[in-house]
Amino acid sequence: MTAIRVLLVDDDPLVRAGLSFMMGGADDIEIVGEAADGGEVEALVDRTRPHVVLMDIRMPTVDGLTATESLRRREDAPQVVVLTTFHADEQVLRALRAGAAGFVLKDTPPAEIVAAVRRVAAGDPVLSPTVTRQLMAHAAGTAADTRRTRARERVAGLNDREREVAVAVGRGLANADIAAELYMSVATVKTHVSRILAKLNLNNRVQIALLAHDAGLLEEPGDR
Repeated sequence: MTAIRVLLVDDDPLVRAGLSFMMGGADDIEIVGEAADGGEVEALVDRTRPHVVLMDIRMPTVDGLTATESLRRREDAPQVVVLTTFHADEQVLRALRAGAAGFVLKDTPPAEIVAAVRRVAAGDPVLSPTVTRQLMAHAAGTAADTRRTRARERVAGLNDREREVAVAVGRGLANADIAAELYMSVATVKTHVSRILAKLNLNNRVQIALLAHDAGLLEEPGDR
């Protein structure tokens, strides 16, 4: 079995040491490098070829948001999981919009951080429906009218079935749950998700959820 290659990025050496220690005991995870600032990330990614980058969002020179945006523009971009001390924060939202696959709190139990790395490496986001709703509630207070207009223009290119799948993803449903709700196979759901990502030029399901929210697709009829 190929080990999941992980790059740690945090300006606090104690945090890096703790993360390295907690993941060092997992047989399927290999720490391939460490960085103390976002400005070091791209060169390290070129050299170490990680599958997952654990990225601190607040660093003194180049922050995690800037580094995430830069990484996710690459064709061979690794998955990024943001490290933060806040559940719902504007910078976390910006990192997710830039393509991060999710976030974990720095005080998350070690086993859950290891599980998050495994999930992201397998292509699944690390946002539970509860956390997704928290983020959406925060975004509701910060999203401008122009964002909604732009989001609606983008989702207008989806057909009816793709729109239904996008709404289900925005609600935090897994593929099996979407399949059961919309009466289609899991394989068909995956195909629709792939098409949505391609049509909207998105990186992952988290971005689908955020765009569906911005476009107002997750609102009840009485809320509009």
